[in-house]
Amino acid sequence: MRILITGGCGFIGCNAAQRFLQLGHSVTLLDNLSRRGSNQNLSWLRTQTPFDFIQEDVCNPKGLAATLADGNFDVVLHLAAQVAVTTSVIDPRSDFETNALGTFNVLEAVREHSPNTIVLNASTNKVYGKLPDFGMVEQASRYELSDLPKGVSESQPLDFHSPYGCSKGAADQYVSDYARIYALRTVNFRQSCIYGYRQFGVEDQGWVAWFTIAHALGKPVAIYGTGKQVRDILFIDDLIDCYLAAIERIDKVSGMTFNIGGGPENTLSLLELLQMLGEHSGRPVSHSFADWRPGDQPVYVSDIRYSLQHLSWRPRVGVKAGYERLHSWVVANRDAFEAHSETQRAFEGQDTVTK
Repeated sequence: MRILITGGCGFIGCNAAQRFLQLGHSVTLLDNLSRRGSNQNLSWLRTQTPFDFIQEDVCNPKGLAATLADGNFDVVLHLAAQVAVTTSVIDPRSDFETNALGTFNVLEAVREHSPNTIVLNASTNKVYGKLPDFGMVEQASRYELSDLPKGVSESQPLDFHSPYGCSKGAADQYVSDYARIYALRTVNFRQSCIYGYRQFGVEDQGWVAWFTIAHALGKPVAIYGTGKQVRDILFIDDLIDCYLAAIERIDKVSGMTFNIGGGPENTLSLLELLQMLGEHSGRPVSHSFADWRPGDQPVYVSDIRYSLQHLSWRPRVGVKAGYERLHSWVVANRDAFEAHSETQRAFEGQDTVTK
């Protein structure tokens, strides 16, 4: 197949690209290289099987149209996005333009120039908002939903909360509607917390990787809220398996939406991650507590039974095994994180002078 990955130099994109290349597919990456770690991921990918790279922004409809008109792509994996709730609160216009308008631009380019192309869209669990309490119970190290032992299903009403929730939710609904109205072959994945290799996590996004990286560099981490917040976490290899399953079954799942995460068997709280990280490193994690942030969900766990039914997919990598892989990768690449931190500090200092 010929596969286009928007946001292809990001964490998920570069891992997906590597897998597709290993399977013998032709891959084109489209990325504006604005995301932390994207240049490093691009350089790493260039050591793999050859691929094409286009430096472009999904906010540019003409560039997307030209790419789709010339590419003859079988699949578009749409990952390009603004990914942080906190950033969306600070700059809601850019968040909207990247997530909502950017996704609209991708859909229009496919509709006008390549209508048979499969479109896989990375949506988010944030389209469900803060969620009702569902009998939320506070335990020693975590919150649990006593009324939803299997997690949140796709039948849960949408309740956009925060600009990020609105922009990703709008994109999510456009993707579904373009399957209904224009018969495009689209699939939505409302993803929970994905983690794994080549994840340059930061404080406001990619928390499993961020805690691990910060601790490796001797930096303290901030816990917003009680630290008992729970997510179902999914290792990157399992997510890519899910994408491949959807491509293989596109005639049956076109127009469908799936909640994709680790499910009830693969959950983790912030406090539990601190304990796990301390055990792996042999030293306690320096941390502090602060107030809750806008849009934070105390607990979210995906009900993944729908994906098992229609995609024959379920996670294979458990929390312990997946985290060991992530931790080993971070430790092995500590020099790269240190170099990036030095560059970032220099940039921030220059930016302060400019202001």
